[in-house]
Amino acid sequence: MKTKNIKLVESQPRINVVTLGCSKNIYDSEVLMGQLKGNAFDVVHEAEKVGKNDIVVINTCGFIDNAKQESIDTILQYSELKEQGKIGKVIVTGCLSERYKPELEAEITNVDSWFGTNDLQNLLRSVGANYKHELIGERMLTTPTHFAYFKIAEGCNRPCSFCAIPLMRGKHVSKPIDELVAEAKNLAKNGTKELILIAQDLTYYGLDLYSKRNLDELLRRLSDVNGIEWIRLQYAYPSGFPMEILDAMNERENICKYLDMPLQHISDDMLKSMRRGITKQKTIDLVNQIRDKVPTIALRTTLITGYPGETERDFEEMQQWVEETRFDRLGCFTYSHEEKTHAFSLVDDVPDKVKQERSDAIMEIQQGISFEKNQQKVGNQYKVLIDKKEGNHFVGRTEFDSPEVDNEVLIDANLNYATPGTFVQVKIDSAEDFDLYGQIVK
Repeated sequence: MKTKNIKLVESQPRINVVTLGCSKNIYDSEVLMGQLKGNAFDVVHEAEKVGKNDIVVINTCGFIDNAKQESIDTILQYSELKEQGKIGKVIVTGCLSERYKPELEAEITNVDSWFGTNDLQNLLRSVGANYKHELIGERMLTTPTHFAYFKIAEGCNRPCSFCAIPLMRGKHVSKPIDELVAEAKNLAKNGTKELILIAQDLTYYGLDLYSKRNLDELLRRLSDVNGIEWIRLQYAYPSGFPMEILDAMNERENICKYLDMPLQHISDDMLKSMRRGITKQKTIDLVNQIRDKVPTIALRTTLITGYPGETERDFEEMQQWVEETRFDRLGCFTYSHEEKTHAFSLVDDVPDKVKQERSDAIMEIQQGISFEKNQQKVGNQYKVLIDKKEGNHFVGRTEFDSPEVDNEVLIDANLNYATPGTFVQVKIDSAEDFDLYGQIVK
């Protein structure tokens, strides 16, 4: 596990927030930093140089084994710096702390404070800051200004057997539409052009507040915000999928033809044991219905290999389905046996080596599918959002790609000029497995 390269400097006291894990954690860190900044603190994100008076706040992930280990390693690294007198305090928050606080407190004794996922106000008080209600919606972005993760709900009500998120994040709580629209307007005013909607389960949105699934209304309201040019959907749940959101997608140009819907598996035995509330045939029908309604949509999914009881036949069924379905984007995880989940009572009977081999085999299939789909884009023009300049290329994305996890468009910086955060039209000249190459069309 990598550890961060940290340099020591003399500096004024400040708060250095270190974020581990998913985009929901990034969002939480940004809200925390916005509150600290509003309290006139000097706040930085993941500073490479630390000072002896720094307060380091580590926002941890507790999702699967690798993420938990990275969080523990980071806590140990900073607690050792504190022990050496090279930083002032260490505060730990987030999912790992929520889930394992008693055990962590007993093992790592020189951390100053431990907080859970819903302890923002208590954390602020511990450093002498007040929670400012007038700052709701204000954040200190850690992403480039032109895109922002946009959390519309917290927690999850789904009973998935393998997932510990409800243990760490609690039940589903939707944010009111008016509050989200106000936040979107504030982001747009400061230069944000793309909202990436996140939640543990986007498609459950509104049931608790409005007694109905209300994501389609939220999408239309956000689509009306001046300055927002792309709205992207991540983490949709297949069971009870609200088809109305596809109508909104078709109606509004600034709602990306993109959907991230983790399906996890396709074998009926696996889906039943995973408590997914859907069958193989219903999954196939749903994917077909989505594609029929939005023919140009890019579908991203995530799968799990090596779930307890997964036979070679179950896996071959998943392989065949991936080959037939031809997802535009796909990620694969090996199963992680998590305490206090329903699946923890099952025998973790697939060897780690087999889990990884199966994951690699799925990704090899997807690599071929991605290459073929990318070849079909050669010669076409796309609207591209420029994210950054890296080496000799400007790096951007089409509406069919989310940052960090999906394909990129690479534009030769010796022949073209673009400003990060702007949209350009790009003609695709060539393509690889996961990258497109093109030139800006004047």
